[in-house]
Amino acid sequence: MDIVQIGLIFTYILLAVGVLAAIVMPLFQAISTDPMSLLKSAGGLGIIVVIYLIGYALAGDEVTAKYTEFGVDSSTSKMVGGILNTMYILMFGALAGILFTEIYKATR
Repeated sequence: MDIVQIGLIFTYILLAVGVLAAIVMPLFQAISTDPMSLLKSAGGLGIIVVIYLIGYALAGDEVTAKYTEFGVDSSTSKMVGGILNTMYILMFGALAGILFTEIYKATR
């Protein structure tokens, strides 16, 4: 094992610790100070799940011969399509929100 592999392993460990700290520490703080504030987070997460389910329902499950070489089946194709549709819905929603805000500010 050379120094590059050791450095990559160390980087992955530090990344995992950082991600866990970024998720867990605010949860502990919210639980100790204001547990009701977690309902807003749960509501936002629920909305994203509903948007994903809509995107999943709209996604197709077609698989070309090229993708079957890589082990992609119809369920994987539908899941990826659902994620892409979710991203498109959230992106257009954000753009619509930006446009609405700017038009509202300009006409106020």
